[in-house]
Amino acid sequence: MRLDTYVTRGLGDPEQIMREEFQGQYVFWNTDEYLDLIRWMRHYNVSHPGRPTLRFVGNDLGYPGPEAFDQVTSYVTAHRPGVAERIATLYAGLRPARSASAGAWMGQQLGKDLTSRRAEAARAERALTLLCASGRPWGCAGRAYDWAVQNATAVAQSFTGYAFPDEEFPERMRYRDQVMADNTAWWLAHTNGRILLASNNGHVAYTSDNPQDFPEPVGAFLRKKLGRKYVSVGLTFSEGSLNALPDFTARQPQKYAVDPTPAGHNEHTLDQVRHRDFVLDLRTAPPAARAWLDTARPTRSYGLYWSDQDPETALGRSYDIVIHLHRVAAARLRAFASVKDGQSYR
Repeated sequence: MRLDTYVTRGLGDPEQIMREEFQGQYVFWNTDEYLDLIRWMRHYNVSHPGRPTLRFVGNDLGYPGPEAFDQVTSYVTAHRPGVAERIATLYAGLRPARSASAGAWMGQQLGKDLTSRRAEAARAERALTLLCASGRPWGCAGRAYDWAVQNATAVAQSFTGYAFPDEEFPERMRYRDQVMADNTAWWLAHTNGRILLASNNGHVAYTSDNPQDFPEPVGAFLRKKLGRKYVSVGLTFSEGSLNALPDFTARQPQKYAVDPTPAGHNEHTLDQVRHRDFVLDLRTAPPAARAWLDTARPTRSYGLYWSDQDPETALGRSYDIVIHLHRVAAARLRAFASVKDGQSYR
């Protein structure tokens, strides 16, 4: 929300916002490349006043931020004062402080006992129920109601995500992917435009390459919701470097070199094409190529953590389009604060 305010209205310092918001599992977004993108989006909006406004929005549930709470409480104070006090009471202790560190807040949530996490989720859900029960007002306030409900939904989603016990990790991941799909579809319905969803292959694909831990990805949910309006684009590459956390306890990403893919991998075959970098529309592939694309074989898959495991993936069943690059380079991470010891790294 803070970055969107900068992109659409020019308010705030994007470098500071990214440093404060892109922490914890989102530290990989605090890069020179994303800062360039955000600044370019702002420049585009200023330079093209007659064209649709570019926006930067989120769909995940890790950190609700104080702004979502503020939007809900401001709405009910102005339009539904009868429930304002009850919602404020339910939100007491849930709303992150204005000075809160996103990474530290997420770490604290994970460190709470299950009973506390479930109680907080129940309070956030009750606030959402109260807001919805208050009804949508007539006139221009109706849009404000829609935004308030979506922000209250985002708050409830976040606390519900933390309320799953550790032994229900697959269920939590399925809930998270469904939430991300729901929120993406909401943005699409309420902005009357087009959305470029930036995420890793494991989320945007139609099929999971690790169904035991990640049962159903965002792409599968979006295809059910949007049909052919959703187009899944996967990225493959042969070699280069990337950023990743060494393990689940690490806070500081490291840069890893990736050797050329061995024979038998999807990327190895794609890298034999005479073009070093290319886009392949799988929807129009001829029968011979389709048979190859629909066969599962080892494919590199990288998320937050470094892994040399290459799960088997059938590209044709996972994506509509594949972008293949011969070589990639790790994004340039910007300085960030370590949640563990407060030190600054680059």
